This record gives sequence, C-alpha cells and structure tokens, in this order.
Amino acid sequence: QGQLVESGGGSVQAGESLRLSCVASGDIYSRYCMGWFRQDQDKAREEVAKIDRDGNPDYADSVKGRFTISQDDANSTLYLQMLSLKPEDTAIYYCAAYSGCRRGAALQYWGPGTRVTVSS
Repeated sequence: QGQLVESGGGSVQAGESLRLSCVASGDIYSRYCMGWFRQDQDKAREEVAKIDRDGNPDYADSVKGRFTISQDDANSTLYLQMLSLKPEDTAIYYCAAYSGCRRGAALQYWGPGTRVTVSS
C-alpha cells in the first residue's frame, strides 16, 4: 500500500511559523482523503485539517485562520503551513489518510509523526 513520512517539525517560539511536509508512497495519496492530526501526551487525538481531491480544505476550529493545508499531486506530497503558533499547538503531528473527507472518517494510514514544540 505504501507509507507516509512527515518532516518539518521543530521547536519554535510562540508567534513563529513552521511548515510540515508529508510524502506519500504507493497508492495511498490517490486512494484516500489526506490530512493531518495531532496528539500530545494525556490529550485526545485532534483532527487538524483535511483536503479533498479538489483542493477543498477543512480545518479544526482551533487552527482555522492560522494553518493552511495544501497538496502537490504531482509529487504525492501534503503540506501544513502553520502560522502564529501557540503553546497549545505543541504536539506530535501525523500525516494521515482517511476513508473520507467528512469529519470523523476512519483513519486508514498514518506516518511516524513529527514533533512540534511551541514555547511561550
């Protein structure tokens, strides 16, 4: 089926930006709705953003207006541009493939994750 590999995480100060990338191999990128979720210790998993094949995004309320999801179909790559980062954005971010683009759709595949740490 393939795999998902994220990159771009790191440690930043509040208000700074990061851009995450995810390269998908195999047929995952073309078969599923792609997105990002995040999870930190002792917290529930949170769907951050998804994007459908037509490029229509959907965002969690907590990141709307600050994060932008985009895709490069030619290179099977997914991006998450994160602006105005807040300490509460600290988490491990996972690139994910879902069974559909509706909220709550089943998670099918995910990568190993990339850690984002935002200091105040």
